[in-house]
Order: sequence, then structure tokens, then C-alpha cells
Amino acid sequence: MSDFTAPLPADAATDDHVLATWLATVAGERLLEVRSTSGLEGKELKDAGDQAAHELLMELVAEHRPDDAVLSEEALETAEDKTARLRASRVWIIDPLDGTREFSEVPREDWAVHVALWQDGDLVAGAVAQPALGETFNTGTPLVVPPSTSERIRIAVSRSRPPAFVEALAKELDAELVPMGSAGVKVLSVARDISDAYVHAGGQYEWDSAAPVAVARAAGLFTSRVDGSELKYNQEDVYLPDLIVCRPELAERIVAFVKAHGTD
Repeated sequence: MSDFTAPLPADAATDDHVLATWLATVAGERLLEVRSTSGLEGKELKDAGDQAAHELLMELVAEHRPDDAVLSEEALETAEDKTARLRASRVWIIDPLDGTREFSEVPREDWAVHVALWQDGDLVAGAVAQPALGETFNTGTPLVVPPSTSERIRIAVSRSRPPAFVEALAKELDAELVPMGSAGVKVLSVARDISDAYVHAGGQYEWDSAAPVAVARAAGLFTSRVDGSELKYNQEDVYLPDLIVCRPELAERIVAFVKAHGTD
């Protein structure tokens, strides 16, 4: 077993929520170690972090859930791997480092580790670690979303490429845009009362949203594709280009706007 700080909880053997939380936490610790001790910068730091977290997570899932399939951003999936994954009843969907740009920009905190479990057609457990905050948000102990503390609606958007349609949506809702990194951080910002909605249509994959969506659903937030349809995971094509995560009271207005105006 790899050397890391957080001990394996006793109930991780039977509780997928606990295991997901532990996996995300220890991968986050590994990333903090790489960030603080490697002496690397820029692309080398990004690559080292991705690789270190991926290898650790693959090792630990194989050790503690050897019969489950894994879909990871950093794993090259062969045709044989895909066939096995699509036939499996349980699949771990992992993003070892979400927000590599922010990870490489020390001391930014808006990067994350995603670990989700899909079982028999739906997400059943998940955890999103924000290692620089020392927090792992998870489905085992769901977040309680507080009433909004903002007079204006806040929409989380990408730091580097906020889509034009979201700017139009913000004008329609009289909302303000809140830039931040990492898809997982943006989703969790809704549950943490940092934003009220995250609306994305710029292209993502299953591992970008699986764990954050699982955690958001457990907290009672609304989640869907931008047209209001269901988010589906463990598909043959893992490209899942868009999503909405928001407070339930905003869902109807956001979906209606996208249906009326599109995302171009």
C-alpha cells in the first residue's frame, strides 16, 4: 500500500461513501505534497500532479474494490477496457486533478479531486476534495445549503473562457458572474453559498462533473443538462458537454432561458 497520511476508515470496506471520501482526501494530500516539495513549476507541475494522483487512486481502487471498473481522465481507455466498463454494474469515475492550471498557480485554492461511483445506471456515491482548503465534500455527510446571503443571483463561470450565453443569462436574471477555476469547485460553490448557479456548455467529460453532481444532488441542488434533460454517466461516449447545477428555485428560469436562446 502507498504511504499517505489519512488512515483507511474501518467502515470503508463496506461503505462506498466513506471510501470515496477517503480516496479523494488521500489523493489531495498527495497533490499537496507534489505541489510543495517537487520544486516543479508550470506544465511540469501540472503533469506531475496529474500522474501522482492518478497512480495513487488507481492503486487504491484496485486494492479496495478489485471487482469494480474505473473510468479516469488520466487513463488511456482501450476498446477492451470500454467493453468491460459498459458491462460492469459498478464504475468509479475519477478526475485525479480537476483544475490543473489553478493547481500550478500556488497558492490558489480552486482545484479539486473528483471520485464518484456509478452503479446500475446512476451515481450512488461521490466526493470532491479541495485539498488547499483541507475539505472533502461528500455524499455520506451531505452539505446543508444555507439560504443565499447575496441580494443578487451569482453565477459561477470559468476564469478564462466564460461563454457568451451565460453573460446573456446573467443579464436576464440580473445576476453577477463569479469567476473561478475547476468544474468541481464551481459546482460546490453553489452548495457553499459562494454562488447560486453554475451553467456550462463549453465542453466537458463525465469525470469533470460526476463527483460534483453526486455531492450537489445529495445536498438537494438541481442538476441537469442545459436543456433540462437527465445527466447520464458511464456511457459509451464519455463526452458530456454541458450541465446546470443551481438552487432549485432558479432551475425553471435557467432552463427556460437556454431553451429559448440556446448556447451559441
